Amino acid sequence: MSKHSERAIVFLVSAVQFVNILDFMMVMPLGPDFALGLGIPTSHLGYVGGAYTAAAALAGLAGSLFLDRFDRRNALAVATLGLAIGTAAGGFATGLPSLLAARLLAGLFGGPATSLSFSIIADSVPTERRGRAIGIVMGSFAIAAVFGVPIGLELALRGGWRAPFFAVAGLGAVVTALAAFLLPPMIGHLAHGDASKALPLRSLMANPLVRLSYAMTAFVMMGGFILVPHISAYVQLNLHYPRERIFVLYAAGGIVSLVATPLGGWLVDRWGALTMGSLGVGILASITFVGFVHYVPGLPAMAIFIGLMLGQAFRNVAYNTLTTRVPSPAERARFMSLQSAIQHIAAAAGAFLSSRLLTELPDGALVGIPTVAMLAIALTLALPWMFFKVENGLKKRSAAAPPPPTASTADPELDLTPPQSVDARTT
Repeated sequence: MSKHSERAIVFLVSAVQFVNILDFMMVMPLGPDFALGLGIPTSHLGYVGGAYTAAAALAGLAGSLFLDRFDRRNALAVATLGLAIGTAAGGFATGLPSLLAARLLAGLFGGPATSLSFSIIADSVPTERRGRAIGIVMGSFAIAAVFGVPIGLELALRGGWRAPFFAVAGLGAVVTALAAFLLPPMIGHLAHGDASKALPLRSLMANPLVRLSYAMTAFVMMGGFILVPHISAYVQLNLHYPRERIFVLYAAGGIVSLVATPLGGWLVDRWGALTMGSLGVGILASITFVGFVHYVPGLPAMAIFIGLMLGQAFRNVAYNTLTTRVPSPAERARFMSLQSAIQHIAAAAGAFLSSRLLTELPDGALVGIPTVAMLAIALTLALPWMFFKVENGLKKRSAAAPPPPTASTADPELDLTPPQSVDARTT
């Protein structure tokens, strides 16, 4: 087998995540478009997002039973192909039931694609460079926002709301082929022991650090998705932001994420997850309060959106970097698959709850947004304590463990460390 660098693996995984994230992200801003085309009330858009996350949760629960038994490359290719098929099915929807069915199919494969992607990164990149690697992978979120979502919105304006679904499905097929043929076999986790004899879920959940990590996951996702499905409708219908300029909003927010996500990964490696996660929480809570709870008259929708993207970038890089350190290599895909299930259960719960709390006026404006936003703030403010407890638990576990071998399991020739001073490397 030819030698593959960390960097090549990271960028191939980033391509998979770009399609995965774009598939999910585009549905939210397109909500008012397909709601009009299919006769769906805007207050029910949370159900569309919730269908994807509920299916991804079920797939995560199932995947936790067997994903560690397979070559991660092959499993990722299957998941990405299924996601592309589910996305294409969304373009053929004729009403809310068929759209929900398509999103369920996409979620069944999109959830495992995420957990496998982060498992591959954790397997391939050592801890001291993992924050930067995850920052790059999560930069696909920003790229999707900068390029993918605005292009999708323009496609919807020119070719109808179905066009973005078909375009993303085609891109997904291409990325599936790239992942299947260019990624090396990812079987290193099998060398740590027979994956079929890995810890049962009951034993995994008996670990207090695992339970706390999963609780943190639930708070991150529910705190975000109680509000996220309704942002596009809120800025258009409540704040009267013009539909023809909504792509500018997502592009600007994406540019901020494109800079903040890799920067946040580098800062997590330097300052720790607690510091950067808490900074993200502070930004999110502040902008949610002034943008949704007690809206400050004259505050531009652009400022609200940029603030949300910045806060999410810092919080999410810290969170994802921290959670990759919790499991052992032999149970990593199992841990992350169950984590994916919890992510999507919490996201679906937030989306469904918000749809129950919101109503709409005859002009489509949403009623109840301040209540939903306060719930989002409350959930978000619990995170710094959880970051502290998980990070502290990992430090104690590392101190009690025997010294690791000197040889790195990652590619020693190329790393992800950007040029910097000697002082910046000593942390």
